[in-house]
Formats: sequence, C-alpha cells, structure tokens
Amino acid sequence: MKILILCTGNTCRSQMAEAYLQSLDTTITVVSAGTKPGAEVHPKAIQVMAEKGINLVQSVPKSVNSFLNAGFDYVITVCDGAKESCPAFTGSVKHQLHIGFEDPAEATGSEDKILDVFRKVRDEIFDQFYTFYVQEITG
Repeated sequence: MKILILCTGNTCRSQMAEAYLQSLDTTITVVSAGTKPGAEVHPKAIQVMAEKGINLVQSVPKSVNSFLNAGFDYVITVCDGAKESCPAFTGSVKHQLHIGFEDPAEATGSEDKILDVFRKVRDEIFDQFYTFYVQEITG
C-alpha cells in the first residue's frame, strides 16, 4: 500500500498527515509532497506534533515532481479548496481523495491563538485520517 499526501507547500498539513498516518501503520508507505515546496517544515507544525509524540524534526518539504513516476494506491490532497487551489497529481494512481483542512500557517493573532489553530488542524487531521485508515485501509 502506497499513499501520497499532496498540498502546495508541504510544510504543515501534508507533513502532519503523513507522519500521523505512518504512525498508525508502519507496513504502509506514506509520503507527502508539494507542488511548490517550502524551505522547511513549519516550526509550529513540529511543535504541535511533538505534543502528541510524533517527531517531525527530520522532515523536509519535498516536490511532487520526485514522485511523478511512482504509482500510488491513494493520492490525498489536503488543501482547503476555499482558500487555495489543490494541486493535481498526474502520475499513476488508483484512488484520488480530497480531505481539506485550513492552512494553519495563515493563522494570525497572538502566539497562543496561532498555536490553537495549529492544534485544531492537527486534531482534525488525526480524526479524518484515522477515519480514512479504518474505512479504506483496514476495512
């Protein structure tokens, strides 16, 4: 089972989703990528994932171009269609899904308010990807 989680920057949502899904089942291959990858994983994404015992310190944004020749069972886009357009994957894929989340990197306000948005998105990712895992992978 091979899964690609795709978004624009590959700095927050797709990184969190990749790490969480991989933590559920180490027998599946999970990677994430972006169409315009950022320079680094967002520090607050690293912080809120560490709160749940998941380490993103060594993670780096990757370009979707690295995966165009690879086949995937699932390609899942995670960007929020209301705020940005989701990229399309042009490689070989059996199932394409969209599970959208707001971009926590766009949060404004105090440090606490911004962290609250990152935690909310993290928890939504955990909920939605657990449901995906149970229904699609183990179901």
